[in-house]
Amino acid sequence: MAVQILVSSILEILLFGLIPFFWWLIGWRKKEGFLSWLGFRRVERKKEAALYSAVIMIVFFAVGCFALYLIRDVESAVSQFEGLGFARLPAVVLYAMLNTSLPEEIFFRGFLLKRLANVFPFPTANMMQSIVFGMLHGMMFIVYVGLVRGILLVICTGGIAYAMGYVNERKANGAIYPSWMIHFASNLFSGVLSLFSVI
Repeated sequence: MAVQILVSSILEILLFGLIPFFWWLIGWRKKEGFLSWLGFRRVERKKEAALYSAVIMIVFFAVGCFALYLIRDVESAVSQFEGLGFARLPAVVLYAMLNTSLPEEIFFRGFLLKRLANVFPFPTANMMQSIVFGMLHGMMFIVYVGLVRGILLVICTGGIAYAMGYVNERKANGAIYPSWMIHFASNLFSGVLSLFSVI
């Protein structure tokens, strides 16, 4: 299972990185390296970024539990771990770190937010990326959970996306590490809950 998740993760990272890579190649390659352009750079105010990240992570856990409750009757990304127990923890760690959190952070906070912030004021750009992020996550389930629960999912995931964009750009010098770690921790949390059939 871990090997399958690793292969899937690599493919997802490549897929989510294609548009940013070509965008960088066409207009930015002479100005900045690709990884730095996406936000793989040093966090300068580490303590401040860590404090904000910790608060967002706690909120994300609460929101995550609520979101999992909203989709409790629907197949989700962590459903593959349902009831498998402690032996599958390495697969959950790989999934949490590489399968959705890294590709989504590369695309939404590393690419989309930074490009939008070149055109719009930061609060507007951050709101735009958070709406797209929330819509993507809510619309996947709206057919299964109904309009009201779907809208709640959009609001929950969009709100967290806004907070992650804020901590990256305003507290971590544009680095995407804080949001990646927040996203990783949330996915790990939901994966572990699924492993032991808590929700």
